[in-house]
Amino acid sequence: MCPLIAVSKGHIRYRYAHSMKPSQPEPGQSKILAVGGSPYDQTMTKVVFHTATTINGFLADEGDSLQWLFDVPTDGLEDGDLTRFMPGVGAIVMGSTTYNWVVDFEDLMQHPEKWQPFYGDRPTWVFSGRERRQVPGANLRFVSGDVAAAWPEILDSANGGDVWVMGGGELVGQFIDAGLLDEMRLSVAPATLTSGRPLLPRNLGTNELTLTAARQVGAFAELIYEVRR
Repeated sequence: MCPLIAVSKGHIRYRYAHSMKPSQPEPGQSKILAVGGSPYDQTMTKVVFHTATTINGFLADEGDSLQWLFDVPTDGLEDGDLTRFMPGVGAIVMGSTTYNWVVDFEDLMQHPEKWQPFYGDRPTWVFSGRERRQVPGANLRFVSGDVAAAWPEILDSANGGDVWVMGGGELVGQFIDAGLLDEMRLSVAPATLTSGRPLLPRNLGTNELTLTAARQVGAFAELIYEVRR
């Protein structure tokens, strides 16, 4: 299992908690800090790493268990960041481990109709050198090799929308190495792990990350960081 597998699990969890239509928060439901304007402004294509994480930066424990995430209460997630983020997504990128996990978790080969309600018709790029399972009806584009080489086609397929990098870890790292990652959106859960799969297998210093928004949504703290290239 790749270190960023919790990306998929976390957002599938959100999917069950609310519909994809944005909703207005009830008074006192969320607290928002925005720096330099709305954190949801869409003025150009951005490459975004969006995931759930523990307070101390783990996505799964050493046994790849996500029980820590399932234990977090779902109350209040109706106003989660994903409801605002997804409408602006033009293309999705993931690694083969993430893709195969989603396929198996949702049993998509037997129930391909589950793909559309969440992913829609968005082009979904899967970086894989392995056996490729095609979910019927999904707009999948399998590719191998370097992220930088595939980037022009990925950008074109997004048609002006954002590119959501779901994982895995080395794939996100390639976007960083190529200077392509623009933003990190983290849903921080009230949980810690003593060890496990790290949030991101790259070193990024304070000169490379700028906090642009922070708010409470249910039990989660949602943080948005700009990645300086």
